[in-house]
Amino acid sequence: MKDAAPHTIYLKDYTPFGYRIDGVELTFKLHQTATRVLSKIAFAPNPEAPDTTDGKRFFLHGEELNLISAKIDGVPVTPRDVAGGIEVDVPDAPFVWEAEVEISPETNTALEGLYMSNGMYCTQCEAEGFRKITYYPDRPDVMATFTVRVEGDLPVLLSNGNPVERGEGFAVWHDPWPKPSYLFALVAGDLINHPGAFTTKSGKEVELNIWVRPGDEGKCAFGMQALKDSMKWDEDTYGREYDLDIFNIVAVDDFNMGAMENKGLNIFNSSCVLASKETSTDANFERIEGIIAHEYFHNWTGNRITCRDWFQLCLKEGLTVYRDQMFSGDMRSHAVKRIEEVLTLRARQFREDNGPLAHPVRPESFVEINNFYTATVYEKGAEIIGMLRRLIGDEAYRKGCDLYFERHDGQAVTIEDWLASFEEVTGRDLAQFKQWYSQAGTPRLKMEESWEDGTLTLTFNQTTPPTPGQNEKNPQVIPIAAGLIGPNGDEVVPTTVLEMTEATQSFTFEGLGARPVASVLRDFSAPVILEREIDNDTRAFLLAHDTDPFQKWEMGRALAKDTLIAMIVDGTEPSHAYLDAIKSVLVDDSLDPAFRALSLGLPSQDDLAQTLVDAGVSPDPQRIYEAREQLRHILADHLQDVLPELYQENETGAFVPDAEGSGKRSLRLTVLGLLSLQDSGATAKALFKRADNMTEQAGALQALLSAGLGAEELQAFESQWKDDRLVMDKWFMMQVAFAAPEKASEVAQHLSQHPAFTIKNPNRFRAVFGALTANHAGFHHASGAAYRLLADHLIALDALNPQTTARMSGAFETWKRYDADRQAMIRAELERILATPNLSRDTTEMVSRILSA
Repeated sequence: MKDAAPHTIYLKDYTPFGYRIDGVELTFKLHQTATRVLSKIAFAPNPEAPDTTDGKRFFLHGEELNLISAKIDGVPVTPRDVAGGIEVDVPDAPFVWEAEVEISPETNTALEGLYMSNGMYCTQCEAEGFRKITYYPDRPDVMATFTVRVEGDLPVLLSNGNPVERGEGFAVWHDPWPKPSYLFALVAGDLINHPGAFTTKSGKEVELNIWVRPGDEGKCAFGMQALKDSMKWDEDTYGREYDLDIFNIVAVDDFNMGAMENKGLNIFNSSCVLASKETSTDANFERIEGIIAHEYFHNWTGNRITCRDWFQLCLKEGLTVYRDQMFSGDMRSHAVKRIEEVLTLRARQFREDNGPLAHPVRPESFVEINNFYTATVYEKGAEIIGMLRRLIGDEAYRKGCDLYFERHDGQAVTIEDWLASFEEVTGRDLAQFKQWYSQAGTPRLKMEESWEDGTLTLTFNQTTPPTPGQNEKNPQVIPIAAGLIGPNGDEVVPTTVLEMTEATQSFTFEGLGARPVASVLRDFSAPVILEREIDNDTRAFLLAHDTDPFQKWEMGRALAKDTLIAMIVDGTEPSHAYLDAIKSVLVDDSLDPAFRALSLGLPSQDDLAQTLVDAGVSPDPQRIYEAREQLRHILADHLQDVLPELYQENETGAFVPDAEGSGKRSLRLTVLGLLSLQDSGATAKALFKRADNMTEQAGALQALLSAGLGAEELQAFESQWKDDRLVMDKWFMMQVAFAAPEKASEVAQHLSQHPAFTIKNPNRFRAVFGALTANHAGFHHASGAAYRLLADHLIALDALNPQTTARMSGAFETWKRYDADRQAMIRAELERILATPNLSRDTTEMVSRILSA
């Protein structure tokens, strides 16, 4: 069988598959290096498909398969090897295809298809991994019911759907709901289940299990409760009920993604499901809760209704991210959650939109679909759903969703199908709104205001900069949530949504007694960059009086960014007004502690670098680092009289991973970071020694490392946790993340030689090299050492795991920001990667796009 050569696939070229499938039967005879897969598939001509089969030619995808035998209607056939699969002559009528292939899970280091993780068989088939298991039309619009027999000597044998039969050395599973091949899953291993149960709103009893390795069974309770909460929330909020007799989750150590929504058998990266107070931080608990919800919610938004083609990926991912965001807000704090979402969006998606990897939420073409599991598809895709709901209202949004589920259940659909449901229930024309899916780039929204005779006029102008392949942009529908605050601090006009549809548009507020201050883009109502002439006095006023939590935080953030930019560019000292404003928020007991912690946080070095570029200034990573460190010390000095008290009063006692306790610990540990600059780490050292939970232990260690301390504590941490793989990921990550810029590459290089480091495990690789790329000044150190080190390891990793390699290469996407010397060094490393013999198409596409900047 020939490998598929890299070529571009276009949305405009879509045609339906020429055959439908009436049923799939698979048998797996498991063996570490010689697993046999027997398939029996009933095909029939698809009357809705054009004649694309060139007579009787019939194509099936297949990669890295050793074909043992093939039959059509019981008669042996000899398929022809072609790029990406096989072709075979078939009758012009329904027929049964049978094949036996051999694959080697143990040597499958790419972690796609069927592979092994520490003796456990597991699968990952999204997006195109099933073709590494057997010959099949591996595309999302081909849906079928599956019956799977798994044979092996391991005690637990799992697949999709409901259990049908089990005996000595085998188990049979049947999934009654048609699904595409990317949702297929199989797990076999020596596993222990943490059981649970859920009763649906119609009274159906569902068996729940979280399957883990022996020794991890004590880390499942939180995940199980999160699953139950998700199931109830989806019933209450969207009317969606679970549809199988059993729901299984399996924790896997070696996994490229966070988790996968396979029908009835979700496979999770261990880091995204295992949790205990001793080994997991509050951030881990919150992430686990959100990811479990996300994968469960896919049962309807992704599984029961799936994508017609991979260009529609945002249809399931953007919608499901939005759903898990709303769930997390209901479970915790919508205000805090929204700020965290915007921080992620700006750090990842805005950066993507502003560079060579920019692409529409629904791209027009791709070479390797794995490279489009991006922040744009996920996070910006979720923002589009939020804008739609804001424009049409909660009631119409729910009616539109209900119609979508009713109309398209069991189908593979498109963005147009999704929007049509909302057009029908609202009577609105959403053609212009649909441009959010087709136009890349982050819109810039410039605002001007005028005041005359009791009327405030807000005028907005929208522009979107050129992006690769899209030089001209059309005006988009932008919902601008705005309110007005009177001179005395009272809200005179509550939040109203201004619907912008033109390139330039004005909105008036009449009958006002005095000129108010406009609070604009409340709750971050659209993923845009707001450009507004506003002085720091007005920002301080909004920080003090705005009723919208996001805008209150945003004003404090803007004050901090202006302060830092002035320090970087001119060496200007921070104003007392800024320092006092931060202090006033910090000591305001009426505010959520988690919100106060976020308000005390400073803009990231990467954010500051982009802000300087937008202002026409070439960023100096070292200077950015120094200014940020200088401001941390100034804040510590200015707040020294309140820090000890804040630290003490936010002690939580017994650890409970809920919103209240998490918020207090977040504020306490943020304060501890500044305290450590005041007391030479004495408070942090004491907390590290007595902490009975990972949030405080790791938080104390981070506070020490950020103050240039903690060598003794690092050794103690390793000694205590050397046998816990997930905690050791934290140990690896913290050392690189908090290393001084001149030491970062040296630390990463040293850790890559540690006995516990392995390039084959994505979590461990990201712990070291993801942390290196996140250490902005360290990664961009003038020596170029980090560039060379990362490139060395990406070249080595590509031969093993192209998917992780391609994603990690995105660290170079901002290379054109920097000075000529840094650009030359990065270009040299990108060209060296590209010149690697047999480089994967995943990495080839990503590096080529980055170089095209």
